[in-house]
Amino acid sequence: MDTPLLSTNTHRLGSHRVPAVYQVTTTSSGQVNRFRDPRYYQIGVLGTLLGYGIFALDFRVSLAEISVLILAAMTTQMICGRVFSVPFDPKSPLISALSLSLLARSGSLGLLSLTAVAAISSKFLIRRRGKHIFNPTNFGLVAVSLASGRVWISPGQWGSGAVLAFLVACLGMVVVHRSARSDVTWAFLASYGAILFGRAAWLGDPWAIPLHNLNSGALMIFAFFMISDPKTTPDTRLGRMSYAALVAVGAGLVHFVLFQPNGFIWSLICCAPFVPFIDRLCPGARYRWPERRTALSPGKLTSVHSLQPTLTGGTRMLNSESRLSHQEPHRRHLRRTLFVTLLLFGPLITVSGAQAFCGFYVSKADTKLFNRASQVVLVRDDDKTVLTMANDFRGDPDEFAIVIPVPTFIERGQIHVANQALIDHLDTYTSPRLVEYFDPDPCRRVEEMDRMLKSSAAELPASKRFRDDLGASLGVTIEAKYTVGEYDILILSAEESHGLETWLRRSGYQIPKGASAVLGSYLKQGMHFFVAKVNLKERSRLGFTNLRPLQVAYESPKFMLPIRLGMLNADGVQDIFIYTLTRKGRVETTNYRTVELPTGMEIPIFVREEFGDFYRDLFSTQVRKQGMRSVFLEYAWDMNWCDPCAADPLSSDELKGLGVFWLDRGSGRGQSREAFVTRLHVRYDQEHFPDDLRFQQTADRTNFQGRYVLRHAWQGDPICQGAKDYLSTLPARFEKEAQILAGLTGWKIARIRDRMNLGRPPATDTSDSWWQRLWKG
Repeated sequence: MDTPLLSTNTHRLGSHRVPAVYQVTTTSSGQVNRFRDPRYYQIGVLGTLLGYGIFALDFRVSLAEISVLILAAMTTQMICGRVFSVPFDPKSPLISALSLSLLARSGSLGLLSLTAVAAISSKFLIRRRGKHIFNPTNFGLVAVSLASGRVWISPGQWGSGAVLAFLVACLGMVVVHRSARSDVTWAFLASYGAILFGRAAWLGDPWAIPLHNLNSGALMIFAFFMISDPKTTPDTRLGRMSYAALVAVGAGLVHFVLFQPNGFIWSLICCAPFVPFIDRLCPGARYRWPERRTALSPGKLTSVHSLQPTLTGGTRMLNSESRLSHQEPHRRHLRRTLFVTLLLFGPLITVSGAQAFCGFYVSKADTKLFNRASQVVLVRDDDKTVLTMANDFRGDPDEFAIVIPVPTFIERGQIHVANQALIDHLDTYTSPRLVEYFDPDPCRRVEEMDRMLKSSAAELPASKRFRDDLGASLGVTIEAKYTVGEYDILILSAEESHGLETWLRRSGYQIPKGASAVLGSYLKQGMHFFVAKVNLKERSRLGFTNLRPLQVAYESPKFMLPIRLGMLNADGVQDIFIYTLTRKGRVETTNYRTVELPTGMEIPIFVREEFGDFYRDLFSTQVRKQGMRSVFLEYAWDMNWCDPCAADPLSSDELKGLGVFWLDRGSGRGQSREAFVTRLHVRYDQEHFPDDLRFQQTADRTNFQGRYVLRHAWQGDPICQGAKDYLSTLPARFEKEAQILAGLTGWKIARIRDRMNLGRPPATDTSDSWWQRLWKG
């Protein structure tokens, strides 16, 4: 049976007194039970979650990045251990490296390694009374992110599925129970949940919104694996629960007052310095990892597996003779660990650049393929935003009206009417595309000439009065009134939602049923309302036959797109295309998963004539696979070039027309590299997208495009063995293309095979002649 040994006797070692015996758990055979240490469970759970993220959720983290993080963490632990005379223990740096692999994203391996170095170093350098202050992973992420701006966290990568949140909670509970820190986890979740539901009750939002925010894998990861770190939380239960509530309040402030993503991370780094003060107010026994110890005889140290208490318990370092007697086993342990790590991960550390694609552009899948599709262009840098809304209204212009929540007051000079041709050009440039290859003659090496068929978007050729008296009686204030182009614009504020809804209805706006609750939520968030109608007289004078897009420029920390109001009168699902133009790199959603569409597949030649049907069915299939809870990435590229191009890149003047304010007009195409375009496609309804879309700009400049390849088979006489071998591979290749097409679109495989003429005798007989078979050796 297991026998715990416990002694509080002390003996003098050198000039210090150290405990003679520490608590240790042994088995009946006398062996130490190593798995008392909760770090083993944490490593197992984090590794499982990382594997799930890579293989099931397509995390954009490579084995090279994971390898760099592990090597940097291990090396830093080794160096700091030598400096501070602490034996090497691989468990803690491995936990930090796995945590960073789950959270940290960067286009630079060097910055990722620096993040790991900062994380591990903080444990040794930033301490108070023998206890490190910051959670290492949290500190490394924040420090390098602030210093470089090129390391970020993708909070939406886990999605919001309840199954995933439940899985993470169950796995995480193993860890927090093993480390006796479940109280801080549950206190944080309860506090943050109270903030979410309290805010929803105040705003009048449906419970679906806070439930969506709670069903977040990122939240569960933080609660079970970061805030619950036993080495950086207060020592008493009362202190830990108070600390958890403080972090939850800080996260709420970051999310809903500063309107920044990753509020948990920023709140934890700000609240961590308060832990020493909480420990002073509520003193308690300090947590220590279970360590293997054996008895000390006076004047002689027989076995020590860790000197961690020398940094956390107040006892200083052992004398040099003791250290030297135990350095060699630790050195051997260190060498074995580093050797295995290098052997497993070293070959994977390679930097892969963006691969160009040389092919022939054939066709594109633009927004015209989709019904009830709207287009929005968001130009964003710092807190400055230019929002361009393409009007898909069809009908009598006298009936057109639009009501859009905006985060701040809008002046006359901040409103502009844009040219629809700019959005059409951007749509064409970023559309998913069909490209084709032609196989060369297997018997003769032919140098292929790369060609691009470029197309450019064609340039498009260039009322009722508002009731001021009614607004005053209903608590509605018309803060500004403008005429911009063919539009009459109002900027409204209101005291309460029912008065605003009544005013809009009586002023001739067709407000859908249930709008009052959504309007009230926006009002309590301090938002104004941008209201536009067509001025028929101005429209006639200007001579435009189509309604041009409206542009609004404003400054606000809110980087979001309000979609809730537009879903109220929808008779089904809707599609929205969001084009973002930024300086740094890709834009992604923070409260929904951003998923790359399948791309680069070879598909049958006949799809060339059915590309529209192909892409519609492909997108619908991907939406079903994701449960209609994800935002899809269709294009991400530097505006300065493309390959292959569905249209010429936009010029600096065109980008300026869309609101890219940091470019100089007429500066030429070279400067367009400062504009990175991201195209997002969302299919949504109220059930699956209860909250507005919230975004963050990342430093990810990896090129991506939705492209699908037609590969034409070579046709000719098999006059050489290479041609015969090539032709013999075609049936398997065609079958593979058919299977891929069926998987992408859900089309019946029998129909695909019929269209490809599979199963019929080949046009050319590739078998050997009878005399070749006669003398073939």
